[in-house]
Parts: sequence; C-alpha cells; structure tokens
Amino acid sequence: MNGVHMLQVRMFPCLNDNYGFLAHDPHTGETACIDTPDPDDILRQAEASGWRISQIWNTHHHWDHAGGNAALKKATGAFVVAPGGERGNIDGVDRAVEGGERVRLGEFEADVIATPGHTLGHIIYHFPAEKVAFVGDTIFALGCGRLFEGTPEQMWDSLKAIRALPKDTQLYCAHEYTQANARFALTVETDNDALKAYAGDVDRKRKKGEPTVPTTVGAELEANPFLRADKAPLKKAVGLPNAAPEKVFAEVRARKDRF
Repeated sequence: MNGVHMLQVRMFPCLNDNYGFLAHDPHTGETACIDTPDPDDILRQAEASGWRISQIWNTHHHWDHAGGNAALKKATGAFVVAPGGERGNIDGVDRAVEGGERVRLGEFEADVIATPGHTLGHIIYHFPAEKVAFVGDTIFALGCGRLFEGTPEQMWDSLKAIRALPKDTQLYCAHEYTQANARFALTVETDNDALKAYAGDVDRKRKKGEPTVPTTVGAELEANPFLRADKAPLKKAVGLPNAAPEKVFAEVRARKDRF
C-alpha cells in the first residue's frame, strides 16, 4: 500500500501457458505492462479495465516476454524499460536498467533485482511496500527457469535473492507450470508434507480451471526444491548430503531437465 492507494494488478492467461500482467496506479492512472507475450490480448485486457498502458517493463529478451514490444509501443506510445544486458535483443527500449536501480509507476516504486540464470541479463521487479514481485522466468511456483544462458551458480544466487524477500511477498510467475512442477518435485523430496499439501491444492485449483499464480515466498520456501538446495532433507534426498548448495541445485535442475 502507498498512502491510501493500492497497486492494482490484472493477471490473465495468454499464448499457451503464459500469464500477462498489468500493474496500475489508480491515483495517477499510470499502467505498466509486465512483458509483452501477446500484444492484442494485452490491449484487450487494458481496455476492459479502462486502463491506458503507459509503460512496458521487460524481464528478459525471450520472444514470449518481449516479442510484442514493437506492436504494443506503436499502439500505446508506452515507455519501455528493459534489462541493460539484453538491450540489443529487445525492441523499443527507452531505459535500460540494471540490478540495484529503481523504476516508478506513478506513485509506486519498484526495485530492479538482477537474476541471471535463465538468461544472462534477466531482471525482476519488486514493489517492497506492496509486497509484490514480477519474477519473469527466474522462479515458478514449485519450479525455476531453465538455464538457457547462465550457470547453476548464477541461478542459485538469483533464487537466494528471491528467497530473501519477505515471506508474504506475492510472486507473479510468468507461466502456469505448477502442476508439472509438482509432479517433478514429488519425485525429489518424497517426505515433504508441505509439498504434498501444496501439490494437492494445485490439483484442486487446476481441476476447477483456477490459476496457481501468484504464489508466495513463504510457500515456495517450504516446498519448492529449487529453493531448498541448502536444506539437509533436500540434500539427503538427492544423495548429496555434504555438497555445496549450488551443486545440489545443479543436480535438481539436471533431473528436471530429464524429467
């Protein structure tokens, strides 16, 4: 909350399994689109909300996150914020940002956090006062992004940065992967009661067609194997009780890649 105004978030499914996000300041009327998976759908959602898109905030360069930049900028004149390390691969960038910088949406302010791993320049946007983070493909509910460009060490450090956020922070992940992630996670840490309960809740939600996003830092700390690479039960479960966390993480990620 910022004064008497609350950040408003509209989340909607698009493409195959992506989510689109609009963040809105009701006081100033500013609206940011977080990534641009489907510009036509994003414009429809903004119109349905009565919101005018004034900014685009990209998390990384993949087509299902930045591929709609040109069309959306042409339609709205939006100001594009994107990771500096990937500026050359993203259309229409007006401001390139790095971890440690801040961006504004009307009266609200978000911290830019560098989270390399999925891609080398990946960033996330964290609104600390509102306890909301748009995390792109760095972390998913019960999962994390594939290491297309970065190393396990980089991704583990990135996940630790997310893990350090307050437990009640809402994580807006960019894909509905949770049911598949749960099936994998249950093969890793078979005795985790929190994971079993989480997986059951996911199945119930998906059966009703409900989203499993957003999740929270607290929920992921208890059940997401990729956040638990330094926890004794997880290390034991993968047969690496004395290994460094980044080695344990790498083993879990390799297993997921083969799953």
